[in-house]
Amino acid sequence: MLREATAAGMPVTIAGAGTGVTGGRVAQGGWVVSLERFRGLDLNGETATAGAGVALSDVQAAARRKGRFYAPDPTEWSASVGGTIATNASGSRSFRYGATRGHVLALTVVLSNGEVRRYRRGEAIDFDVPRVRAPQARKHSAGYPLAPGMDWVDLFIGSEGTLGVVTGAELRLLPLPGALLAGVLFFEGTERALAACGEWRGVAGLRMLEYMDQGSLHLLRARFPEIPAAATDALLIEHELASAADEDAWHRRMEEAGALADSWLAAGDADRERFRRFRHALPECVNDTVRRNGFLKLGSDYAAPVARNAEMMACYRRRLDEEFPGQTALFGHLGDAHVHANILPRSKEEAARGAELMLEFARKAIELGGSISAEHGLGKRKAHLLALQYSGEEIEAMKAVKRRLDPQWLLGRGTLFAG
Repeated sequence: MLREATAAGMPVTIAGAGTGVTGGRVAQGGWVVSLERFRGLDLNGETATAGAGVALSDVQAAARRKGRFYAPDPTEWSASVGGTIATNASGSRSFRYGATRGHVLALTVVLSNGEVRRYRRGEAIDFDVPRVRAPQARKHSAGYPLAPGMDWVDLFIGSEGTLGVVTGAELRLLPLPGALLAGVLFFEGTERALAACGEWRGVAGLRMLEYMDQGSLHLLRARFPEIPAAATDALLIEHELASAADEDAWHRRMEEAGALADSWLAAGDADRERFRRFRHALPECVNDTVRRNGFLKLGSDYAAPVARNAEMMACYRRRLDEEFPGQTALFGHLGDAHVHANILPRSKEEAARGAELMLEFARKAIELGGSISAEHGLGKRKAHLLALQYSGEEIEAMKAVKRRLDPQWLLGRGTLFAG
């Protein structure tokens, strides 16, 4: 099919499971190709070989039956393996395990000319790769992470279908933890919650450290009336326990940090699943609200360096309160200094003003040494941000790599590179 497209000069856009938020699968003409039939899944000890169309939920279920798990944990488990590789997706467990990039051992890729290649970790790229500056944030998924000596696998991960079509991957699986403690820890007062996060970042075995602000809890209360009335903020944790003393230590930490006594803490599977649904319900509530208002959500995916995160959070809180009081939700991966700021506009004027505020936040993240996309990629909706992150010379270096692999610029037109 790609050989035919090349011969005809036909643009090709790859469509994943439709869970992305930046419009990468929306075509600007040409053919749209679905990978949903690439559904092969085979587990072999510590690895899984999966087609691009396999849902993450299927990978996790199969791995669990073998006593293992796949570490990347984006909110939407119906996302496809190929889509998560295209964006270098991460999720809540990235606090301990990092993003998709660290868990992919090999890729099967079809180039724009139809040539099928299989790349394993450590296979160096056979042309000179320039270097582009990397932000100081823990998470970054904007553009190509070019560096001399990088391998082919790293080049294709996060490239959003613009360099080649990933049809399959070999994934690293990890042993399931013996015991896991989960909690939704509520606070009366934002400063207490933020201070607790700072104190807990260094806890050994902690794999999730998420945040929800007052606006987030307000959206959730209709679905979860059991949220404590005094709660203004929450931290969500998961801790892989090494001993019974680890669980006891959390009760001490909660008391010292001023967490509410009626916070939720449990080690059972049923409660952990309830907490997961609680966390995943928030993006649904945000999307339901903006749909009722008749507008698209305005949301950030920016990340700051951990050492500068207090400045980023202060900027978010101050400017959101000034411009959109009562119309925002600030939540996400606080442990990684990657919190999503969401604005819920109710008019065209608010939508336009909110878009300007998001640009202000992007510039602030870059000023602090951070990233304009930590996990979603840029797609088409946010391709204009690439020029904020990188110099013209760095963008030209990325384009040169694309032209080398896709000379006719057929794959993913309009994705990553605006205009």
